Amino acid sequence: MREVADAERIRRFMHSLGHEADVDARVYFTGGATAVLYGWRASTIDIDIKIVPESDRLFRAIPQIKESLHINVELAAPLDFIPVPPGWEDRSPYIERAGNITYHHFDLYAQALAKVERGHAQDLEDVQEMMRRGLVEPPRALEYLSKIEPNLYRYPALDPASFRRAVEAVFGAR
Repeated sequence: MREVADAERIRRFMHSLGHEADVDARVYFTGGATAVLYGWRASTIDIDIKIVPESDRLFRAIPQIKESLHINVELAAPLDFIPVPPGWEDRSPYIERAGNITYHHFDLYAQALAKVERGHAQDLEDVQEMMRRGLVEPPRALEYLSKIEPNLYRYPALDPASFRRAVEAVFGAR
C-alpha cells in the first residue's frame, strides 16, 4: 500500500534515486512535492518529477524505489499541460544535490499557471500560498501568461479564453 509522501520520504526518494544515477542529471519537482519541500503542506499523494536528460537507468530504478518507500511517483511537469517559455531550467529553484542528481523545483511560474489551468481547490490554495510567500508575483504571472499565449494552440485540451479568465481571476487583470 502506498503512503503519502512527507518531506522525509521525499528526501529519501532523492537520495535513493541519486544513488542510482551513473551520470549527471537534473530532477525537477512539481506540484505537491514543491509544496511539501517549501513547507506549506505536510504531505502529498504523488511525487511529480521530470528527469533531464531522460535516463532509462533512472526510469528503471523508480519502481523499486517506489516500492521500498511506499510512495507514488509520477512523471509529470507543467510543460505537459501548458506551454513553458525557454529557459525554464534556469528559472527552477535549486534544492540540493544527491549523488549525480541535482534537484530543483520546476519553474514556479509554470507550476502556478498549470495549477490555475487545472483548477482544483488544492491547486488554487497552493497558488495563493505561493503568492503569500512571495514565490510568485501576480504581475509577473500575467506577463508569463502573455508569453505563452501564442503557443496555447499546441494544447488542444486547453481553451485559451477560459484559461486567460482563470489566470486573471487568480492574479488580477491588468
